[in-house]
Amino acid sequence: MAMMVFLVALLPFLLVSGCSQDEDMLVDCSDVYKSGQTVSGIYSIYPAGDFPVWVYCQMISDGKDEDKGQWTVIQRRMDGSVNFYRPWNQYKRGFGNVEGEYWLGLENMYQLTRKNKYMLRVDLEDFEGNKVFALYSSFSVDCETDGYTLHVSGFTDGGAGDSLSGHNGFKFSTFDKDQDVYEHNCAKTFLGAFWYSNCHNTNPNGVYLWGDDPTYYAIGNVWSAWKNYNVGMKSISMKIKPVF
Repeated sequence: MAMMVFLVALLPFLLVSGCSQDEDMLVDCSDVYKSGQTVSGIYSIYPAGDFPVWVYCQMISDGKDEDKGQWTVIQRRMDGSVNFYRPWNQYKRGFGNVEGEYWLGLENMYQLTRKNKYMLRVDLEDFEGNKVFALYSSFSVDCETDGYTLHVSGFTDGGAGDSLSGHNGFKFSTFDKDQDVYEHNCAKTFLGAFWYSNCHNTNPNGVYLWGDDPTYYAIGNVWSAWKNYNVGMKSISMKIKPVF
């Protein structure tokens, strides 16, 4: 009987760890918006269709009309309050404070993007109050058995420049799961976790540097196309919405 209870308790986790799942309920923030909830804030969605995930929905944003509203925030840094140097299992499941800094989770990203086409917007702000963004018309993440490989394309410049396209086609790496093509571990070298190649053009999950610090080259939450490798962002967020 104890063994049966254990297996039942594991079942939801095993279901969402595979490479397929039936969808149900409110899958993302665009569904939340269509249900009549048009104010930005925290809502529950069902990426895998079977259990709720809390997420921040940004219902209105700057940009062209087709870019505005209904965004599901998948990553956000804003004050250094959350440690992002974490192991694989936490990057897989997600962590942080949905009201502030958090990572939605690689499995949730896979479940969100596996059936429908999504666009990605990355918003950046420096410590002088300057704000820019980068827009990508296509974004998806493969399942875990494929290393949660990133697929991103269709860059449009909102002043930030393109620091993400060079990560297209690479698997996700953490300090305890090295899937990059560098001879060492990029996550350990640059104190983060990301779709590293050899190693990065951006490190949004790196150390929160509180601005410009040339003594800590490339380990910060940097976006090199805008501020090179020494300047950490005051805020950086990654958010997706479906493209119909």
